[in-house]
Amino acid sequence: MEAFIFNLFIFVLASFVGFELITKVPPTLHTPLMSGANAISGITLIGALIIAGGPDSVYAQWIGFAAIIFATINVVGGFMVTDRMLEMFKKKEGEK
Repeated sequence: MEAFIFNLFIFVLASFVGFELITKVPPTLHTPLMSGANAISGITLIGALIIAGGPDSVYAQWIGFAAIIFATINVVGGFMVTDRMLEMFKKKEGEK
């Protein structure tokens, strides 16, 4: 039970810090910040794979499986947004 409360504390603290960080960053820096954060989600994906593959408990494996799905969506979506952002900076055929 102590581990659950500690993990819940870390989750609430991370949510608060993330919210404060996003609200303090100017809108022009949201896309580069989001791209970097999505690259860091690769670390989340590795942790989720470790948890899902561990023999600890069925509950932990289901949480790890859900984390794999959400981290994968975050990483793929981040790369799609970054690719779209980089397309906006390329010169078009008719432009000098």
